[in-house]
Amino acid sequence: MTSERPGELVLVRHGETEWSKSGQHTGRTDIPLTENGVEQAKRAGRYLADRSFALALSSPLQRARDTAHLIGVDPELDEDLYEWDYGAYEGLTTPQIKVLRHGPWDLWTDGVPAGDTPGENAAEVRVRVERILNRARPVLAEGQDAVFIAHGHVLRALGAAWIRLAPQDGAVLKLGTASVSVLGYEHGRPVIDAWNIQPRD
Repeated sequence: MTSERPGELVLVRHGETEWSKSGQHTGRTDIPLTENGVEQAKRAGRYLADRSFALALSSPLQRARDTAHLIGVDPELDEDLYEWDYGAYEGLTTPQIKVLRHGPWDLWTDGVPAGDTPGENAAEVRVRVERILNRARPVLAEGQDAVFIAHGHVLRALGAAWIRLAPQDGAVLKLGTASVSVLGYEHGRPVIDAWNIQPRD
């Protein structure tokens, strides 16, 4: 049975890491939260304390798993919530990548070359986020809420997919560390109810 009031999908980006501080592209490298990242995640948890979730999914990477536990949920791990695979650009900053390329570069339109991992482009990430959204939609249709805990670029790609933007349009959906965003419906249309909320005590 479909609920008259659909549920909401809450997105939480993991807290700060050393690489997010330095602007390094952190795809599959598994690094922990900083002390500040832990505090950020705790603030997000307090912000979400009054909510309950029928479905909680997290990226398998430590920074997302730890954020999930700090906000008070015990998630199922799903590889579709891995961060964008940065391939040969893993660990590099955007200025470093531009030097390597001898010119401009944009992740959303240019993608990345293979390195230790294959790398992904925006269309390939879109396939993953559509799959993970399909896990949430039946829950939301029943009037229950879901939460995904993951990474900046993959959640931006997911937000773009939710409101039916082109894959590369995730570029305009900025997300800070430990930010909270809410996706929902209005008159049956997918909408963004809130984006990039950074809870403060």
